[in-house]
Amino acid sequence: MGDTNWLAPAMFLVAFALIFTGYPVAFALGGTALAFAAIGVQMGLLDWGLLALFPLRTFGVMSNYVLLAVPFFIFMGTMLERSRLAEDLLHTIGMLFGPLRGGLALAVVFVGALLAAATGVVGASVVAMGMISLPVMLKYGYSQTLATGVIAASGTLGQIIPPSVVLVVLADQMGISVGDLFVGSLLPGLMLAGMYALYVVGVAIVKPEQAPALPATERDISGGALLRRVAFVLVPPLLLILVVLGSIFAGVATPTEAGALGAVGAMTLAAANGRLTVKAIQETALHTTKLTSMVVFLLIGSTAFTLVFRGLEGDGWIEGLLTSLPGEQVGFLLVANLVVFVLGFFIDFFEIAFIILPLLVPAARILGIDLVWFGVMLGVNLQTSFLTPPFGFALFYLRGVTPAEVPTSAIYRGVIPFIVIQLVGLGLIVAFPEIVTALLVKD
Repeated sequence: MGDTNWLAPAMFLVAFALIFTGYPVAFALGGTALAFAAIGVQMGLLDWGLLALFPLRTFGVMSNYVLLAVPFFIFMGTMLERSRLAEDLLHTIGMLFGPLRGGLALAVVFVGALLAAATGVVGASVVAMGMISLPVMLKYGYSQTLATGVIAASGTLGQIIPPSVVLVVLADQMGISVGDLFVGSLLPGLMLAGMYALYVVGVAIVKPEQAPALPATERDISGGALLRRVAFVLVPPLLLILVVLGSIFAGVATPTEAGALGAVGAMTLAAANGRLTVKAIQETALHTTKLTSMVVFLLIGSTAFTLVFRGLEGDGWIEGLLTSLPGEQVGFLLVANLVVFVLGFFIDFFEIAFIILPLLVPAARILGIDLVWFGVMLGVNLQTSFLTPPFGFALFYLRGVTPAEVPTSAIYRGVIPFIVIQLVGLGLIVAFPEIVTALLVKD
């Protein structure tokens, strides 16, 4: 790289230094790009003409058909939260599992997986389950750590179980099919949900006082009536999941088209329950606009950063660094997962996807790594970033709806076993790639 040997790494370090100070990430990336473009021009390493490509790349971001799925899935998830579908599910499934020790926690895992497949939005799932199930679990004697841990962890399933907004972004950044990434992540997502449930059962057996059964006085509904209620509450979201995921997996619709169907389906469910109010539509539209705008600005900032970084031959520096690691594929996978895991303690998953992925993917291609498998692996790893202190977003979502008598330390302690479970799940995906590839259609 010659004279750029120090400039590209310096650009990388300056960008992260600005991010860690709390400065908005999109502007930290864009500002760093402009500053180093100016330095590069002054040193004769760049030409201002390089920045003429930036408007074209920005237009490419704005006209990206795949990314149009992001606002659709956010709208679908938020509308289902505003229509109190999650509330109905948790109450009903909680009654169904209530007679079992740890039944309420198992209901949270079950509903978390169902909401993940119906919404794909982590924040909506964590907030809804925190508001509805946490007070009930604490009231009937659940330990604070188990109650908060299972809610936070189950809420993050929305990141890996399709249709996930994160998977859409990952597929776009990696240049692979969103449908393939959805299919590949289905079994790993369900595997994680099953491991959460096994942990809850284990706690209920070893420490039954931390996960008691729901008192009989609270289960005042007959078996037949309960089954009818379960069917009535479960069938609509299951139909929505079938429409959204089924159309993608069958190749009938693209993820963007399926997202549009999901958004319409969510409004239809809200209307069927008499909850499609003007206020619900306004709140859903506002939340969707805010989150989508954040994603787009991050993309534009990262586009400027990547343009200048590559102009300074930083991509060659990173590529050489990653492909010359000891152990080749094994060394690369170890370093890539370690970097993503550590960064997850400090910055948001979107930021990791937009900054780190473009640097990892070329090296993965050179090393002959299956990108769908690699994408699912990173998706599970990024899911852990929601739970890792100090900046795990699921912890913030849950803290916002947790009673004051539950200390933040209890939430942090509660998620530790689930972080371990996710790391075990990540290890299984690395060791057994067929968990990801089993459902993929071979060419």
